Amino acid sequence: MEAFYIVVLVSTTLVLLAAFSSLLAFRFGAPLLLLFLAIGLLAGTDGLGIQFTNNYLASILGSIALAVILFDSGFGTPIQAFKLAAVPSLTLASIGVLMTAGLFAIAAMWLLNFSWLEGMLLGSIVASTDAAAVFFLLRIGGINIRDKVRSTLEVESGTNDPMAIFLTIALVEVLASGERYHGINIGMLAMFVQQMGLGVILGLLGGMMIVLIVSKLETDRGLTPIFVLALALLVFSATGAVSGSGFLAVYVAGIYAGNRKLPGYASIKRFQDGMTWLAQIIMFLVLGLLATPSQFPAIAIPAVLLALFLIFIARPLAIWLSLLPFDYTQQEIGFVAWVGLRGAVSILLAIMPILGGLENGQVYFNTAFIIVLVSLLVQGWTIKPVAKKLGLIIPPRMGAVDKVEVDLPGAANHELLSYRVVKDSPVLRGERIPRWATPSLVIRDGKSMRYQYAGRLRENDLVYLFIMPSYSRLLDKLFASRAPVDEDDADFFGAFALSPARPASDLDAAYGPGLLNENEKGLTIAEMMRQRLGGKADYADRVRLGSIILIVRDLDDQDHISSVGMSLEAVEPATTLPIFINMRDIMDRVRDRLKGRKNKEAAAAAAVPKGDENPR
Repeated sequence: MEAFYIVVLVSTTLVLLAAFSSLLAFRFGAPLLLLFLAIGLLAGTDGLGIQFTNNYLASILGSIALAVILFDSGFGTPIQAFKLAAVPSLTLASIGVLMTAGLFAIAAMWLLNFSWLEGMLLGSIVASTDAAAVFFLLRIGGINIRDKVRSTLEVESGTNDPMAIFLTIALVEVLASGERYHGINIGMLAMFVQQMGLGVILGLLGGMMIVLIVSKLETDRGLTPIFVLALALLVFSATGAVSGSGFLAVYVAGIYAGNRKLPGYASIKRFQDGMTWLAQIIMFLVLGLLATPSQFPAIAIPAVLLALFLIFIARPLAIWLSLLPFDYTQQEIGFVAWVGLRGAVSILLAIMPILGGLENGQVYFNTAFIIVLVSLLVQGWTIKPVAKKLGLIIPPRMGAVDKVEVDLPGAANHELLSYRVVKDSPVLRGERIPRWATPSLVIRDGKSMRYQYAGRLRENDLVYLFIMPSYSRLLDKLFASRAPVDEDDADFFGAFALSPARPASDLDAAYGPGLLNENEKGLTIAEMMRQRLGGKADYADRVRLGSIILIVRDLDDQDHISSVGMSLEAVEPATTLPIFINMRDIMDRVRDRLKGRKNKEAAAAAAVPKGDENPR
């Protein structure tokens, strides 16, 4: 019995130590998940001496923790963000993962003396990005970038795990069977279609089940988040039991459920956030305990070289080729290529060769572990500086908002929000609260009073308002502090302002001709920009027209473009090398090159002196 208490004592101590380490990460910008992993290493065999060698248990714990993380990732992804980046993200999650694994396999064959199949297996293990690391750095790390780029990275990290898991399991089975590899056959394709198809279908059905049960369930409010999490794990396990991708299913179920109006949504989200933190801590601690650092020196040099190859060559090349058909700038493709953090998923997959009884099982694990460490060190420390260097940090539309969503019982048709009045907010400067919002209560200096009797609002007042669903974003602007002014804002949004209602043909007349096609000449600037942006414009979106750049400066309450900036200089390239440019830019450069060559030939022909027309 004493041993049980000792195990519980050590486990809770490690979890508490990892949780307290988050304070260090937030203060100094350290990669938090790296700290969790380091604590596991320090407590393990070569550290404090905790012996943990159960690979099967580590795989089970890691899989459950990953399912919790993926469900929360989907639950917090707005459907609009998914639609905005679905096609490029899914391309990265499928073709991108396959290309990354293939390119990595070439380097593994050379550095580790692996066969092609063994190199492909190691490439599949490290091909996917870590959802926990990407979501933490983008959502909590204060990196404010365009929604399209952020959504691409988040959706990619949530959907590329199933592809990597499928490739890893399939290749482990092929290597373990000892059969000769004859390339991708019908059986493997059928298994892939089955896993992904069942993952999507059962994920959607599972999300519907979660919404239906939670909406009809009349129980204690504290039990609702537990029901949601239990149902999510039911979707994960049931899909896996029928040979589908449980990880894809739980992510899809999270997207569906998170974009429906659930009773107690705020409490569910807070519970999910806490469980995700716990899942990350447990997963990284367990995988850290499983490692034996004393074995790392034997494989350190080739593993570090492979990590650098993955960071600087394999992923960037795969990302560039995958995003060629899509309208991303050179800076954006470069940033997506850089945000390829490897984490617990790669270490978790590296257990598969050991469980499969492969000859070099421990080599796969140790190599993948070192690659993850290098990735978190190199990329985890530099995500924000790289985004700033590439000019992708966009100025915030508004300052801080102190808001709390208050749960209402049943299927209420209104939301109850609590705002704290912050310094310099528009409402403090006399801006009126709109008619569709119903203020009910003001708490000032610990005393509550009806809004009608509170008089002019003061700083630090708490205001409770009833509003219709989906209107909270409009109130955020009213209660937000002023956005911090940056001297680079004018450079980012252009030196000139244009009226979005002006005819787009004015631009063609002033800076063309040839900037617009025939269908665009009858549109306004706002309509032309929205059309080129796929039907929906977002804050800080950019449209290139020859040598000028049009920038969305602001949107109105209906998300229509209300202000446009213009820069007369093209976006500064991330590098002068012809890399990370999309297909349209390539075609433009080829056309300009051919046009320049024709002009030179014409000039040369004109410079040749004509023969004497009068014969002697």
